[in-house]
Amino acid sequence: MEVLRPKELDTHPGDEIVRWSREQLEIARSILDNPGGGLLFATQTIGQVRSGLGERDAARWKEVVAVLGQAEDAAVRREFETARRLLEEAAHKLR
Repeated sequence: MEVLRPKELDTHPGDEIVRWSREQLEIARSILDNPGGGLLFATQTIGQVRSGLGERDAARWKEVVAVLGQAEDAAVRREFETARRLLEEAAHKLR
């Protein structure tokens, strides 16, 4: 095996990040309280979306990033209904 360079990151150019983010948040919302790792994968997904949006345009996505931080905190505290509500709010703000 020959390794030439790291794999390029999929940065979801332009407004593709909005569609990607909404899809990821829907997945996170649906697996949040599933046994067998749902919480782990959901919080990881929330964090990835939060980070991706913040890195792309911190000023534009400031409100969404803040709501996602709250959703992640609620999920870790196993406040699943609150986390779901916040994920829905974040998805709505992504329009």
